[in-house]
Amino acid sequence: MIDPRIKFRHIQCFVEIVRQGSLKGASERLNLTQPGVSRTLKDLEETLGAILLERDRGGVTLTPQGEVFWHFAQTSMAALQQGLDGVDQLTRGGRTVVAVGALPSVAASLMPQVVAHLATAAPKTQMHIVEGAHGDLVGRLRAGALDMVIGRLGAVETMQGLSFTQLYTEVVDMVVRPGHPLLRAPQLASLRDWPVIYPPRDSAIYGLVETFMLANGIGDLPDKLETVSGAFAHVYTPVSDAVWIISHGVVAPALAAGRLVRLPFDTGPTRGPIGVMTRAGQSASAASDTVLLAARKVLAERD
Repeated sequence: MIDPRIKFRHIQCFVEIVRQGSLKGASERLNLTQPGVSRTLKDLEETLGAILLERDRGGVTLTPQGEVFWHFAQTSMAALQQGLDGVDQLTRGGRTVVAVGALPSVAASLMPQVVAHLATAAPKTQMHIVEGAHGDLVGRLRAGALDMVIGRLGAVETMQGLSFTQLYTEVVDMVVRPGHPLLRAPQLASLRDWPVIYPPRDSAIYGLVETFMLANGIGDLPDKLETVSGAFAHVYTPVSDAVWIISHGVVAPALAAGRLVRLPFDTGPTRGPIGVMTRAGQSASAASDTVLLAARKVLAERD
């Protein structure tokens, strides 16, 4: 049983201190005095019988006990927010909101069609789409800020506590602008001679790309820019000599329109599953099921 002395204000205050990195930041965010925030934190620590935060001039640091409490506190806050949103949805006429994290390839190639399908098939389902890197999105999913994440299956260590339902598979492409000199004599070893837009470490394809490079004798690239920003790379690649290494779904429209050209390398070993990630043991909501069904419908119509 939860100690009745622990109130909502204790949880809210603790979560905001950690998010802001200081008592001062939390006091400004919560519109409270700093001594008031300090007293609330002290009350919580005395009730729990444990120090949750170490405080110094640099801000705050979670103790081991604080790390444990932080995980469940932020999850509880996210779950409560979902409940408040649900009540608000009913008050506004029965509309349901589903928060979906979409990796860049999915955001570019699948989600526009899913949203278009839902607009007619389930008009009361409102989508909230967050695009980002794999590490960031699964972190939000675990915290309860997202209902699902759609994208490439990550490395084993990143999938702890999550369930995965496969939808399709996808390869990684290496693309350049039309007329790029590398198209005249394409060789993997020549990648060292050009700037390369490369997936960062927290991206789902990083491990696959690294393995592919090593298997083909390509060591560290001397001119490498790491980013998951499709907005940047879609503008920069067509006006530069950069080689962009990215999931096929991100660049499929640009390839079809001729704005980019795929280098003729066999990247088959980078093929991997794309699917839906949810929290393990999570009961799917009707809205989440609707999104999943819409995705499957769109994919079936493509075949």
